[in-house]
Amino acid sequence: MAQVPVQTIHRDPQLFYWILFPITIVMILTGVLRHYASVLMASAPKRLEQKAMREQRRLIHGMNLRGNFHVLSQRSFATRRDALITAYESGTYLKDPERRGQAPPNPMSDPSSMEGMMGMMKNQMAMIIPNTLIMSWINAFFSGYVIMKLPFPLTIKFKSMLQAGVATKDMDPRWMSSISWYFLCIFGLQSVFNFLLGSDNAASQMAQQMGQMGPQAGQMFGPGVDPDKQFLAEAENLAVVEHHSVLDGVEQRLLEGIKV
Repeated sequence: MAQVPVQTIHRDPQLFYWILFPITIVMILTGVLRHYASVLMASAPKRLEQKAMREQRRLIHGMNLRGNFHVLSQRSFATRRDALITAYESGTYLKDPERRGQAPPNPMSDPSSMEGMMGMMKNQMAMIIPNTLIMSWINAFFSGYVIMKLPFPLTIKFKSMLQAGVATKDMDPRWMSSISWYFLCIFGLQSVFNFLLGSDNAASQMAQQMGQMGPQAGQMFGPGVDPDKQFLAEAENLAVVEHHSVLDGVEQRLLEGIKV
């Protein structure tokens, strides 16, 4: 059986030290600076009003009940569901019940909403500006260089991801370009930042993006969102839940397991 010849590229071994190491060090230092810049630009957290906190927590209560009803008995679930639906439909948990039925206020006229949007803009700029500068630096000095070869085989599908900026068709997918190493550093330095800055750091771009996508209570009641509509929608979701409990017939199942 004929073996595929190993592809060899003659390159200067100094490229490994003069390209890979500088890019990695610059990415780590940029992440550390991004973390401290985010800490300095972060505004002091404001104390949430009791009614606003109740409004958010009660909606989360209904979502948790809908997601974990299978651990409750039929009677316990029905009692909780009926109480929440009645409160949701009557507007008991609204922060401003007198504004019920009115259009939500313009977020541009709300100082707290403007402050939140400014905070998000600052975080976005803290990611965009360093990435733009580093990308321009790599394109200016290291574009087109092949810096290393991975020690394990890869399929052809990884070629576009690992050989960005190198216009070749027959190169082994295991060879990696300098620009591809930069992209891998963006998503692969999370453990390094956790070691240097702690788990709760602002250096990881991936963690920041996932945090912005998460269903947090502040995002559920964000600018332009009507809390009353949120409560009514959750009341409808609770009303259509078909209850079943994992504890139904547990005694019989236990006895059958013992007999076996």
